Amino acid sequence: MATQSKTEGKNRVQRVPQENVRNFCIVAHIDHGKSTLADRLLEVCGNVEEAQEQMLDSMDLERERGITIKSSAVRLYHEAEDGELYQLNLIDTPGHVDFSYEVSRSLQACEGAVVLVDISQGVEAQTVANVYLALDAELEIIPVINKIDLPHIDAEMALEEIEGAFGFDEEEIILTSGKTGAGVDELLEAIVQRIPPPDEDAEAPLRAMIFDSEFHVHQGVIAYVRVFEGTIRPGDEIMMMSSGRRFEVSRTGVFAPAMTDVDELRSGDVGYITAGIKGVTESRVGDTITWAERPAEEPLPGYREAQPMVFCGLYPTDNVDFEALKDALDKLSLNDAALTYERETSAALGFGFRCGFLGLLHMEIVQERLEREYDLDLVATAPSVVYRIMLTDGEVLEVDNPAQFPGRELIEMIEEPVVEATIMCPQKYVGQVMMVSEERRGAYLKQEYVWGDRIALHYRLPLAEIIVDYFDALKSATRGYATLDYDIAGYSAEDLVKVEILINGDPVDALAIICHKDFAESRGRSIARKLKGSIPRQLFEVRIQASIGSRIVASTRVAPLRRNVTEKCYGGDVTRKRKLLERQKEGKRRMKAVGNVEVPQEAFMSILRLDDDE
Repeated sequence: MATQSKTEGKNRVQRVPQENVRNFCIVAHIDHGKSTLADRLLEVCGNVEEAQEQMLDSMDLERERGITIKSSAVRLYHEAEDGELYQLNLIDTPGHVDFSYEVSRSLQACEGAVVLVDISQGVEAQTVANVYLALDAELEIIPVINKIDLPHIDAEMALEEIEGAFGFDEEEIILTSGKTGAGVDELLEAIVQRIPPPDEDAEAPLRAMIFDSEFHVHQGVIAYVRVFEGTIRPGDEIMMMSSGRRFEVSRTGVFAPAMTDVDELRSGDVGYITAGIKGVTESRVGDTITWAERPAEEPLPGYREAQPMVFCGLYPTDNVDFEALKDALDKLSLNDAALTYERETSAALGFGFRCGFLGLLHMEIVQERLEREYDLDLVATAPSVVYRIMLTDGEVLEVDNPAQFPGRELIEMIEEPVVEATIMCPQKYVGQVMMVSEERRGAYLKQEYVWGDRIALHYRLPLAEIIVDYFDALKSATRGYATLDYDIAGYSAEDLVKVEILINGDPVDALAIICHKDFAESRGRSIARKLKGSIPRQLFEVRIQASIGSRIVASTRVAPLRRNVTEKCYGGDVTRKRKLLERQKEGKRRMKAVGNVEVPQEAFMSILRLDDDE
């Protein structure tokens, strides 16, 4: 959004007293209509004449998938019933569990939160998680039931469910339709009346928190900030409190929704600044900006560091693109604070990076953004989690790459990360949810009735099982009615082993996996079977094997392409044909000794789809 340097909306930027400023965000479960409601707010407040779909979702990926990936900020103006003009700073947030870190960051920039519930779906797992995040941030919560335009709905049941789940009174709950605009005026009045204005000192030394940022090829880093104290103007010399680096501000502005320059950002405002920041590491999300000459005494609390849960290797298909991949990751990590990466080398794939993500969807989004926005062709290895390994000599290793797994004789104990998962579903699907969870080594904790026939099941599950296919299996077993939310709950000691994949006798480190001993053989057979269907036939035989230590647990082969070398050998002695066949056989043997088997991207991703039928 920030790269669309348009002047549209410039005449709409107006100055209002600080007591007429409201900072709020919209949070909800995925697909409950946050972006559609934000579109309608833009239209009602006059920022656009006619809102298009997903106006605050600026990435092509967001529009194609119909989800919000990045938080977006926009300034609105609303003339309230008391005749006063109010400035509303809205932050639209993602709903998927992988992007809950984006939500927690956005909440820190607000005084209030609109919690959205789909009238047809009711309270979902991520709705509950977001309400608790808002309560932890001490925000004023406005509960809203959305999509009241849907036919054959029971608004009374939805009201009772929200009352039962969170304890809100019926008169506090607002009914809206992001599609038709019904109830939007009432929501705007509730934002003005219920959410408090920012209570900050404009005369104090500057303290502004960077809650997001992105890199622009001409302007350098564009930092999205919430000003808590003081004022920022073009020409001010500022300092990053974490590094002490100084810069001169060149632009200050807000989103309306296009980038719109303003003379200053004062306490309580949400906007952006540019200051000729060229190094992508010099504008860290969560850092505090202050004046260089009169700095604040201490920085703002910032954000807790995002802890990557899922790791995989990203490699350019052509090693010439390695530096381009490094540059792309540097710039993307500026816009995505939860992405981590470090260099690694694979015998099979060459030079690349070991990247950390918040979840499988986050991993897919990052890979797709790298390929689209930076024109890269990448190979991603199978995802893994961080294992904690206690060695016999007392040393503790944290391993996120199966290639670094030590020999079994050196290992005293292995611990894997576990999560406490909340699965919400109708009562009739409880049996299927239990079966899917226990097949994936889940330990039942408890269940509770949320409202009506909806039940919340609590399980302790290995994170490694969740990232493979747990959510897909849940959706299939419950016909799409189950919703999932989870939090990391520490580590648990388990009997884990490394399954290696050998192609023509050589181990392919990028295909190795770590899994529970009870499932190792079946996983090895599944991978070998999948690879047989993914690896193209060569002019020589390709043998695929899965091993645990020195023991081969699965073996299959890709038959060689055959050429009829005797087709022009008409009549004559049979020894002529035998000589040609023997020469072909010897040639295949030599080719096998020196030939390389190219493993396509589909082969790496096939490890994720172990349960598909052949």
